[in-house]
Amino acid sequence: MKVLKTLNNAAAYAGQRLVARQHRKFINRHATELFHTPTGEAKYKVALYFADPMVNAYQIRQWYEPMKQLAKHVPVVIIARRPDSALALREECALPVHYAPTIEDVENLVNTQDLRLVFYVNQNIRNFQMMRFNTPDHVFISHGESEKAYMWSNQLKAYDYVFSAGQAARDRLAEHLHNYDAGHRTRLIGRPQIDVAYLAPYSINHSLPTVLYAPTWEGDRPSMNYGSLLSHGEKLVDSLIKDGGFNVIFRPHPRSGVNSAQYGQAVNRVKQKLDEANTTSAARLLFDDTTHWGWQWAQSDICITDISAVAYDFLATGKPMFVTTPVSDEATISDSPALSQVPALSAAQAVEIPALVRSALVDENTGFKEVVEYYFGDVTEGASMQRFIHESLSLVDGNLGIASPPSYRAA
Repeated sequence: MKVLKTLNNAAAYAGQRLVARQHRKFINRHATELFHTPTGEAKYKVALYFADPMVNAYQIRQWYEPMKQLAKHVPVVIIARRPDSALALREECALPVHYAPTIEDVENLVNTQDLRLVFYVNQNIRNFQMMRFNTPDHVFISHGESEKAYMWSNQLKAYDYVFSAGQAARDRLAEHLHNYDAGHRTRLIGRPQIDVAYLAPYSINHSLPTVLYAPTWEGDRPSMNYGSLLSHGEKLVDSLIKDGGFNVIFRPHPRSGVNSAQYGQAVNRVKQKLDEANTTSAARLLFDDTTHWGWQWAQSDICITDISAVAYDFLATGKPMFVTTPVSDEATISDSPALSQVPALSAAQAVEIPALVRSALVDENTGFKEVVEYYFGDVTEGASMQRFIHESLSLVDGNLGIASPPSYRAA
């Protein structure tokens, strides 16, 4: 069996190499703009670095709009290290994309441009190939605020700065990272994604309340096993369908099933349940696999999610929500003001979700406002985007004492 597995892995690797060569040939012949290096005032000053395959594109997609707003002030480029990702990103993002497959290509980009700031959305090991350059400031922006152990990884010490959502993130780093000056190394920007108007791709029956169920994936190690789909999800969705009084938006994490076939199969089962019930239900029952994350916040009245970035994105809306309690004893759970204020949902309570949702929609959680401010700061319209642009330009200009941030009007 081990020999067969080794042979299968070798065949898959050979296939991937062949596809990569085909993509590179296509770029060399038909997408040469991916090698473009502007001159003069058009030289890139800010880069958004992405070394991953498109299965992880959800991590960079949420930064398209903030980067487009920043690009109104300074030239911004996306650096892609894989040919398939470079081709896909150039199709779906309005920002220029530069394909740099080798370290020599990265060096050429650095040497020909005026890069002063490089953003990173994850902890890909190839980030370090870019971080070897001393000139630009290297800034970790992550792909969402959460209480996952990932958010206080010791790897954050490698970056010059961390752009954090609010004081909660700064306090979290100060508590967990040794020999780290969180006060100096973090910049608080809020959540600029909430200052973007997203177009909803689906129609909703607005006469009924809408429940967003957005579980995270199964994780890649026991400490990150926060996903609720197997423990809560199917029972929860069955109960909502049977009740008939709620629209449902089911949005599984894009990586669902990557490490667990059983978890991926559960996604398919829930999709089938929703599709079948949607043909006769007055409610709108949606399986959401759209690439964009944001329109769901405006369309939903309440959210059910796991310990993940989704919880904190939705928290900023001030709408009610539930956070599932992991059934795994190995999942790392930290004490946090957010989790103490947001109602928890155990696996046993999943079948009771219609009654719990109705109660949550009429009850007032008086602690929400203080928690939102602690995690995101000022969330009035445009405030987060303004802080993001201000902190970015302060690093680009090398002047931390800019008197006032640039003006910004929500998109």
